[in-house]
Amino acid sequence: MGVSDPAPVPPREQDVHPVDRRPSPGRLATFGLQHVLVMYTGCVTVPLVFGGAAGLDTSTIGLLINADLLVAGLITLIQSLGVGKVLGVRLPVVTGATFAGVTPMILIHGEYGMQAVYGSMLAAGLFGLLMAVPFARLVRYFPPLVSGVVITVIGLSLIGVAAGLITGSDPKAADYASGTRLGLAAGVIVFIVLFARFVRGFAGQTGILIALIVGTLVAIPLDLTDFSGVPDADWVGLAAPFHFGAPEFPVSAVVSMCVVMLVIFTESTATMLAVGEATGRPLTDKDLARGLAADGLSGVLGGAMNSFMDTVFSQNVGLIRLTRVSSRYVTAVAGGVLVALGLVPRLGELVAALPGPVVGAAALVLFATVTMVGVNTLRRVDLDRGHNLTIAAVALGIGLLPEMSEGIYANFPSWVQIVFGSGITAAAFTAFLLNLLFHHTPWGAAPGREGVPATPATEEPAPETEPVPEGSASADRGAPSAAGTT
Repeated sequence: MGVSDPAPVPPREQDVHPVDRRPSPGRLATFGLQHVLVMYTGCVTVPLVFGGAAGLDTSTIGLLINADLLVAGLITLIQSLGVGKVLGVRLPVVTGATFAGVTPMILIHGEYGMQAVYGSMLAAGLFGLLMAVPFARLVRYFPPLVSGVVITVIGLSLIGVAAGLITGSDPKAADYASGTRLGLAAGVIVFIVLFARFVRGFAGQTGILIALIVGTLVAIPLDLTDFSGVPDADWVGLAAPFHFGAPEFPVSAVVSMCVVMLVIFTESTATMLAVGEATGRPLTDKDLARGLAADGLSGVLGGAMNSFMDTVFSQNVGLIRLTRVSSRYVTAVAGGVLVALGLVPRLGELVAALPGPVVGAAALVLFATVTMVGVNTLRRVDLDRGHNLTIAAVALGIGLLPEMSEGIYANFPSWVQIVFGSGITAAAFTAFLLNLLFHHTPWGAAPGREGVPATPATEEPAPETEPVPEGSASADRGAPSAAGTT
């Protein structure tokens, strides 16, 4: 008499990687909403800035915002859950419109019109889908020396956005940088700090969300809220594809947007590597390729649905660090909420009505956290060895230059503005080229001598003495050193 096979035993929760764990429905909803509130302002700022510069009317800008949220939600779902073996990094990431494409879109609109803006975006999206795998194989050229600088500049450049939310956008307004606005923002920051210090468990992980709610309630009697537009917004609304007409494909516009797609790849690569490190799940080449392919898909959807190209949002990496909740199902819920906001303009109007000082204060903490993630990444590099300090210093300086002096490249050709007009792209481009020069050329540093990760006496032995887990990024790529030597 045969012995039947034993019934499969479900894995214990502690045996499941934190990225793949599914929190309870209440936690999923709470943490997912928190992710949305953290990234919402940054996401909708792109259509607001582009729409204003392009001279679009209010209703058309609202259309762009809805489309922006819808596409961001769809790409976030794809990145979090994945689609087969072709799309999605399957990490807790949230995506949204990137500022890297704003300047070229404005230039293309001024010369060719809206049909060329979305035609070139569609072409760049197809280009991104084709380039995802080749670009992912170049990830060894983005070691901690490069990614650390890029992430640091991302955080520092976004602090200016947080400051603008706190003070207000119009310097001539009566309440610009008023004591009330600054005091409310300071109160929110103090609340977040005290909450992190004294509250533990599930409640302690929702500090940002609770700070936003409490800050908004405090702002009501201070006359810093305006919910008047909520009742007038439609419950359901979605613009038809190609709202501005059949797409057009001027060569110069297509080339410009393809360059932007490569810049987005650089930005997303640095952020996804940071998420992999923060969650304890290093990326393989295949993981990264699927994530970059989703970026390319955002260009295709954006071009067809009147939206924008997306990148992985770094402020949500800061939220993962703060809450220590790394389930990709949480960000999948955030993606679902974004889709709902894109389809229900009234809900989007409600979230958009959160007072600027409150959102800005929370964003300030998160953007500063992103900066420290970048600094922590640079700690893995021995900056005293070889030319590593020079590479980091020059890339950081060039990256911060356009953030400190707005319009510094205004008189240069459009391609210069595309690459260097954004601190993020300038830092990524500079760090990448300098790393190639010093560590991947015959006249650069000798192999094995430059870029060795720092190993202070107070830390554990260098990681290269430890076994490499099968399927890890290091196993697939030969464990590149912190400076990019192989």
